[in-house]
Amino acid sequence: MALWVEDRDRIADFVTRHLGMHVIDRTERFTLVGADARRGKLTLFAADGPRQQGALKHVGFRVSDLDRALDGIPKSDIKRVDGRAYFQLGEGLSLALVEAPTDSEVDLDHAALYSADPETTAEQYERLGFRPSTPGASGVPRVEVGGAWVEFHQGDPSARDKPLLNHLAVLVDSAQEHIEEAKTLGIEIDDIVDAENTYAVFLRGPEGVRVEYVEHKPTFSLV
Repeated sequence: MALWVEDRDRIADFVTRHLGMHVIDRTERFTLVGADARRGKLTLFAADGPRQQGALKHVGFRVSDLDRALDGIPKSDIKRVDGRAYFQLGEGLSLALVEAPTDSEVDLDHAALYSADPETTAEQYERLGFRPSTPGASGVPRVEVGGAWVEFHQGDPSARDKPLLNHLAVLVDSAQEHIEEAKTLGIEIDDIVDAENTYAVFLRGPEGVRVEYVEHKPTFSLV
């Protein structure tokens, strides 16, 4: 998933020092961090601050050993709820760690979004190819895609000028198929980006959240 942040270097430094991620790519516009370039990642786009909370409640990552993953983070900064550990990185960005079996350590587990109507919003995401799922530890409506979830918590998702959330991202085999399906269903296409290593379409999802369907080209070689 992708965020707008004012101080991307500080956030990247924290997740690389404490969560076992590394900087996969850095350009003038963004910093890409993650444990594996082909799994769940965070793209930190440089932006003016302060950012508004908007739709994003928190981002959750999956780890095999929660206590080990939290080692080095001051205990006073950690809040444990429902088997999850939450901590703030500033700029309104909250991270959660979830202990669960995982093929890749520190993989994306879920994105938690605010919604004015969580049940209805979850149903609307099914039109975008997300699959219905039973609630998890938080007990709120959620959908699943690519082994990760999007949770919908009651709250105001609006952000007038400077939202924290840039977009959700889904890795697909064919972005073109999603372009054609969006046209058939009448879903708004926000942008199409044909980059050096990726081909992506951005759709305008429920409550204004952008969803990217990105296809890796054969030249994709980030690590």
